[in-house]
Amino acid sequence: MHTRPWIMFALVLALATLLAACAADEDAIEDDVADDPDEEPDGDEPEEDPEDEADEADEDPEDEADEDIDDPDLETPGDGEVTLAANPWPGSFANAHVAAIILEDEMGYDVEVIEIDENAQWTGLADGDISAVLEVWPSGHEDNLQTYVEDQGTVAELGELGALGQIGWFTPQYVIDENPEMETWEGLEGNEEMFSTAETGDSGRFLAADPSFVQFDEHIIDNLGLDFEIVQSGSEAAQLSEVETAIDNEEPVLFYFYTPHWMHAQEDLAMVELPEPTDECLEAPEEERDCGYPEDVLLKVANADLADEEPDAHAFLESFTMENEWQDEITFRIDVEGESERDAAQWWVDEREDVWQDWLP
Repeated sequence: MHTRPWIMFALVLALATLLAACAADEDAIEDDVADDPDEEPDGDEPEEDPEDEADEADEDPEDEADEDIDDPDLETPGDGEVTLAANPWPGSFANAHVAAIILEDEMGYDVEVIEIDENAQWTGLADGDISAVLEVWPSGHEDNLQTYVEDQGTVAELGELGALGQIGWFTPQYVIDENPEMETWEGLEGNEEMFSTAETGDSGRFLAADPSFVQFDEHIIDNLGLDFEIVQSGSEAAQLSEVETAIDNEEPVLFYFYTPHWMHAQEDLAMVELPEPTDECLEAPEEERDCGYPEDVLLKVANADLADEEPDAHAFLESFTMENEWQDEITFRIDVEGESERDAAQWWVDEREDVWQDWLP
């Protein structure tokens, strides 16, 4: 038979093919090792070079700090937050909420409006817990202005608000019409009983304002020798309720009040003339006060660091103004029409864009 040589030839050829394939696999493995000399064939992770660890340890921590500061999500000094104080009278709330709306909607700030006593606010201003107060009556805060602005330098003036304030003794105009002598304090002397109530007996009633307000009426009454008993109303809302009840009944009433205020547009009120507030009188100790209140050019003040930490907010608040008429428009909507402080301020912002656009930095 002639088949056996062909079988042998086939076996030899198959063996040669197998050997060639094995050689190719070995070459491929060697090539892979050559491409990555640090890779170990058994698949174990390589040990880190001690020098590499030392290099990582020597990285400058200030570099990491710089990276953190560049992160916009991290809070840093000047984080776009402003806190405005509102004292417990309508005009102060009007100022604060108008400013807050514009700072938020037009300038992107987060703004908090907090109600606080006008005397207690100075510590918060100095500490930076309060960014700004937009209505300060300087005649009642000469000591605070001296301490925090002049002596400590922790509070800075932002300029005039634009409104003029006048504190005084007020009575309905019909009282003056019927008793012209009561235009001045001398006409009150000897006629105090006209203002008496069951609570005050033979003495006249002098209706005081919110007890947190700066007021010197007790000393003025004593030093002028008038027979009035001061009755605290507890709040401005309670005081005005008493006044409106008296007016509705056409009864005489004498009370602490001030301008600007919406009530002057609704009721015909007259201010009783007190002795002129001379420098000598105003500089005397409070217990010696025997003169009236001076006209106040209302001021704005801010924490002394606000200009550096929030320069845009500081520039806006410096430009912010509020005239008597504008403030009365807002406070009327709050106290008479029952709107919230925020809604009344928003109405004014919507109506007066031509005014506040000039305040933006």
